[in-house]
Amino acid sequence: MTTNRTALISKVYKVLKKHYKPSAPPDDRTVLEHLLYACVLENARYEAADEAFAKLKELYFDWNEIRVTTVTELAEGMTTLPDASQAAQRVKKALQSVFETGYSFDLEALKKQNIGKSEKDLEKISGTTPFVRSYVTQNALSGHSIPVSKGALDVLYAVGIVTDAEADKGQAPGLERAIPKNKGVEFGSLLQQAGADLVAAPGSTKLKAALAEMDGQYKERLAQRQARLAEQAAADAAHAKEARDKARAEARLAAAEARPQPKLAPKEAPRLPAPSSAAEAKAREQDKAKPTAPPARKKEDAAKPLRPSAAKGLAKKKPR
Repeated sequence: MTTNRTALISKVYKVLKKHYKPSAPPDDRTVLEHLLYACVLENARYEAADEAFAKLKELYFDWNEIRVTTVTELAEGMTTLPDASQAAQRVKKALQSVFETGYSFDLEALKKQNIGKSEKDLEKISGTTPFVRSYVTQNALSGHSIPVSKGALDVLYAVGIVTDAEADKGQAPGLERAIPKNKGVEFGSLLQQAGADLVAAPGSTKLKAALAEMDGQYKERLAQRQARLAEQAAADAAHAKEARDKARAEARLAAAEARPQPKLAPKEAPRLPAPSSAAEAKAREQDKAKPTAPPARKKEDAAKPLRPSAAKGLAKKKPR
């Protein structure tokens, strides 16, 4: 990490303390409660997350009932969050994963393990994001890990602490080195508030004043990043639509090929009408009625002289 980045992080910390008040979680929360609270806190203001978390515990009998409830129903009880559906999905997936692992909702064993081992176990829990895991590591396991939400990453990018590529990967390198462990909870809560304001109210007077004090070029950076993200989102949507259309076309073609084709009857030779007996009889009668020609004389007969009587008959028939 460069000295410049360390100096920028220290400056951001001082400015955040001027505009926001630090917030610390209750000491009596279990590891699972810290995890579920982080699921609703990501990109949200503390007041909204507190209300949503309280409703979860109020509206449902226990964690198992929440586990088997639909995402839609869970989201209906967390309308104060900027993205209630995403938060509900994180909560439901996390509970399902924890239950499938040990058929219980107890994660207290993570406190007794080495931090590295516990962090790896947290990664195995479905529905947890880097923010959620970092929050649990910091607030439940007393590790030095500063949770950074998407909104907080945009704040750090706007003031020049992280690059565009780092923000895309969800990384904010150097925070734990620049901020000592005993200040980690305070800094994390301040950064979370600024990030939540950027998500909920980017035109907030307090937020704009804080960002301007951190870096005067924050507007240009944010505008460039938002334009690029919008363009990328449009391209992703177009590709997704193209993939859906292709899948539908392939499905229709497969269905048409699988459909049984009608069998064609073999071609038969044309059938002639069978001769009827009456027709045959009539034909025979007609044949009988036709005059029969005298039989042709044979060559040897033609050479013989005619009888006198026959010659006289022929002479009489000569035309005059």
